[in-house]
Amino acid sequence: MIDLSIIIVSWNVVDLLAACLKSIFERPNDTLRIEVIVVDSASTDDSVAMIQKRYPQVKLLPQSENLGFVRCNNLAFKIAQGRHILLLNPDTEIVGHALTHMVAYLDANLNVGIVGPRTLNSDGSDQSTRRRFPTLMIAFFESTWLQPYAPKSLLDHYYVAESPDDGVFDVDWVQGSALMARRDVCEQIGDLDEGYVMFSEELDWCKRAKNAGWRVVYLGSTQIIHHGGKSTDQAVANRHIYFQESKLRYFRKYHGHLTASFLRIFLLLNYLWQIALESGKSLLGHKREMRRERIKAYWQILRSGLKVS
Repeated sequence: MIDLSIIIVSWNVVDLLAACLKSIFERPNDTLRIEVIVVDSASTDDSVAMIQKRYPQVKLLPQSENLGFVRCNNLAFKIAQGRHILLLNPDTEIVGHALTHMVAYLDANLNVGIVGPRTLNSDGSDQSTRRRFPTLMIAFFESTWLQPYAPKSLLDHYYVAESPDDGVFDVDWVQGSALMARRDVCEQIGDLDEGYVMFSEELDWCKRAKNAGWRVVYLGSTQIIHHGGKSTDQAVANRHIYFQESKLRYFRKYHGHLTASFLRIFLLLNYLWQIALESGKSLLGHKREMRRERIKAYWQILRSGLKVS
């Protein structure tokens, strides 16, 4: 029986994907039985050829079009055979025995449905990957121009900042860059919600798992490295659109359509304000090329309307 199915969705990050796969297959000796499934979302680089040449043991699912992060993960779910399933970003690297320790923790704690490891940035600093469920106030501040002005206590509570990075403790949700779930959870709550193209899908999945009675645990005793955002860096405006529309979908599902509509208006006004701010700075001659690129992206976001699905 396979202990762990590792699912990686990749798009045009061949070098990072190669490093990720190397960290999986060249990890210290253990008895963990794994399978690796890579869903390539119509990359135009050499990702598919690299996998076929260097890692023929990988179950490769190349797509003819970019289906989005969530749909690609769900395709892999259909063929995954492991007792546990790890959603892993292609811009990550496994550190030491992290996979073995995560599987062992799930096997030893049968009421825990999902675990997430301590995550390090490329420079070795800690990356915040554990959260409490967001409130509407958090939605107003997070990833908007207001975030630097948010009350520190509000953000600290959301980021579970009172707990140590190397600790082991229950949280509401963990970041999807490296999220391990037992198969029983997947079978009980179903696939990732394809209403999310990317972003917040793991928040929604953890919410459904906790609603079904499972615990979600941050496992700071294990480590991965996450180089962060390399696929989404290729499409800045779309990244903003997907992030904010996913935020709106979550609040519509769990807080109602009225709340989501109110939040949508606030977010659109936020981008309108950003356009005005960048235009003013551009007129003053401050980094005009960068300002023009930002204004172009913000107009694209406004034209999208930030749909509430």
